[in-house]
Amino acid sequence: MSEIGTYRFNDNLKLAIFDWDGTVMDSVGQIVASLQSVGRHFDIDLPAAAAQHIIGLALPEVMHRLFPNHADRHDEMRQVYAKHYHTYNNIAPVFEGLTDVLDELRARDIKIAVATGKNRNGLDRVLDQSGLRDYFVMTRSADEAKSKPDPLMLTHILEATGIDVADAVMIGDTSFDLKMAQALDMPRVGVLWGAHSREELASCAPTALVSTVAELGHVLGNTKVSQSV
Repeated sequence: MSEIGTYRFNDNLKLAIFDWDGTVMDSVGQIVASLQSVGRHFDIDLPAAAAQHIIGLALPEVMHRLFPNHADRHDEMRQVYAKHYHTYNNIAPVFEGLTDVLDELRARDIKIAVATGKNRNGLDRVLDQSGLRDYFVMTRSADEAKSKPDPLMLTHILEATGIDVADAVMIGDTSFDLKMAQALDMPRVGVLWGAHSREELASCAPTALVSTVAELGHVLGNTKVSQSV
């Protein structure tokens, strides 16, 4: 593993795959609050830390892990979650500087994709509302493959783009993101502004860990963004 300043991707980088929640979009707080609303609705205590730790998984898997003794009510729980999440008048903001990173990757002719635990409807909603859809040559949601950390989403993206795993990188804020890439021996960058801790990300043998968006740009080989590192 390399920290910022000791690793940069070279000209072989052809594909950058981003997680969404907690990596591109500052949505961790909204997700945690929505999951806790499920707990309150069913009179179940759900600590914020427990809710935050499962961010990145597909919603059915989230319900299985957080509420294992209530399998007969998981469908209803997902409905309560969705109802609360959609009460937010505005979607969560994109992390400051992230669009600059995307701009320079695109200017370098590096393909950009998304692999997320969201379902397709949820992903389409935030892609349109954030105005970022056109950056991505491909997006894959959990309901189109398998929940992280299964690497099927990444396999789909590699096959569709025709890019070798060694020329791609997965960028995410959770161990689920990094384990998904690790299963394919794909280079991977953990970002420290999201849901999981440095220790959790470091346990997945990341290629690099970054603390800021500017550091991410530097590691990915961007020149304009890295000037501020």
